[in-house]
Amino acid sequence: MVRVLSVASEMFPLVKTGGLGDVAGALPAALAAAGAATTTILPGYPATMAALSDSSPVHEFADLFGGAATVLRGSAAGLDVMVVDAPHLYARAGNPYLGADGKEWADNGLRFAGLGAAAAAMAVGVGPGDGFDILHAHDWQAAMAVVYLNFHPGERPGTVLTIHNLAFQGRYPAALFPRLGLPDAAFSLNGLEYHGDVNFLKGGLSYADRIATVSPTYAREIMGEENGMGLDGVLRYRADAVSGIMNGIDDTIWNPAADPLIPGRFGRGKLAKRALNKTELQRRMGLEENPDALLIGVVSRMTTQKGLDMLVDLLDDLASDGIQLALLGSGDPDLEDAFVTAAEWNQGSVGCVIGYDEALAHLIEAGSDAFLAPSRFEPCGLTQLYALRYGSVPVVSRVGGLADSVIDANEAALAAGVATGLQFWPATPSALQAALRRLMALWLDKPAWTRMQRNGMAADVSWRGPASRYVALYRSILAERG
Repeated sequence: MVRVLSVASEMFPLVKTGGLGDVAGALPAALAAAGAATTTILPGYPATMAALSDSSPVHEFADLFGGAATVLRGSAAGLDVMVVDAPHLYARAGNPYLGADGKEWADNGLRFAGLGAAAAAMAVGVGPGDGFDILHAHDWQAAMAVVYLNFHPGERPGTVLTIHNLAFQGRYPAALFPRLGLPDAAFSLNGLEYHGDVNFLKGGLSYADRIATVSPTYAREIMGEENGMGLDGVLRYRADAVSGIMNGIDDTIWNPAADPLIPGRFGRGKLAKRALNKTELQRRMGLEENPDALLIGVVSRMTTQKGLDMLVDLLDDLASDGIQLALLGSGDPDLEDAFVTAAEWNQGSVGCVIGYDEALAHLIEAGSDAFLAPSRFEPCGLTQLYALRYGSVPVVSRVGGLADSVIDANEAALAAGVATGLQFWPATPSALQAALRRLMALWLDKPAWTRMQRNGMAADVSWRGPASRYVALYRSILAERG
């Protein structure tokens, strides 16, 4: 059994702001089935501390970037976890990255350097135990664990860094570097230095034994200037170490046949009860309770990356065509205002809830006829995987994991009976509008529509395959290291 220390800044159901939390929460169980025992180390946010049980201290830091800290090991949500109890860094209510004003905490550089330093110490066995075989870091918030291990003077575990979204990198002024406790060599072209600043993700990419992205297409896309976010040169240099492993979902939590958060539970062979969810979703979102209306769901951050600005200008046309929209999300204040206004102008056709509600997210997946993800770029995406699982036909832009997970309903795929949704490109309002016209035509072809629903529900979107590929990656590192 490979011993893995997973390093993450959030983990569902303890703390979640997006897909990273879902992955960190679901992957350990799948890895266990594939041959890897995982312990996850997390910051000691209030929610994390409250969820921790049967814990005991494994290491004390006299000074972890401004104060004493204790690493506690115990369990939370049925998982083996370590928590970095450092009140000066993490004892703050609300979002793990942002203050009440919506701006990043001024000391985020130290907060996530602290997570990395603590994780590196645990990985080499500073506390009780023999350490770990592999340290698996998730995104920039955990990337410093890889950097600290690279400069560890003794034996160290192998390292994997998964990029969940290259757009977020942890970039800070060079003045932070002397506080990180690293040798001068770390602040170099082949390390943390990035245009005169410190870049946590670049450091992790430079030093990790292997780099994973969350879909094969995204792994190719980020090698180019358009999607490389300024790090494409580093990634091309490390190309032999990069692989794309598609995310999965927890198919016990996202299971329409047993989901406690929806009123009508259903399976691939018994779709009739989906209608109960559609009716409830229409009621909940203030939509006309019309079973014949094509109801499109969206659960998303409201950002230009997600392409929701393209949708705003189409809402009046959609409503006039009898199409309904149920949207759950938050983000850019201008986009929030635009959707709220559109819902007011198109009552009965457009429903909008600003924020995040886990139960409503499940209801949207279970009650919408189609699910829209029009991202300009998308490393993987999870909502379209939930949609496939729940028989909501996904409409996605042809990027990243969206392209990898949805089989477009073109003429050949429809004839072969393998289509699961619709893809469109480029990510423009006119291309999106054309895709929605295609969608409406398919909606009127009920046999084709039902076949797409059942095809999607038959797709394996679980973590089983991805977990096996991660374990193979771990073992390849260990084999190389002897």
